[in-house]
Amino acid sequence: MKRSIAVFFSIAAIVSVASFQSLRAADPVPADKINHLIAIIKPQMGEEKWQEIPWLIDLWEARKKAAAEGKPILLWEMDGHPLGCT
Repeated sequence: MKRSIAVFFSIAAIVSVASFQSLRAADPVPADKINHLIAIIKPQMGEEKWQEIPWLIDLWEARKKAAAEGKPILLWEMDGHPLGCT
């Protein structure tokens, strides 16, 4: 059993190394195209509508406001470190 696992990982390592050898770095972006690429990559006006919402960070305040207005609550919650480094 241990031998078959070792063989499996050895083959996986060889295949991984072989596949990475065929990869190459992307061609550098010409200097005259940098500004154009930055302009199309950056979010344009109106693309980030979620930032226009008056988000509340206090759950209790959000509950009171939602109850008063008869609206539901969207709870955007995250566990752990924001960069995934737990």
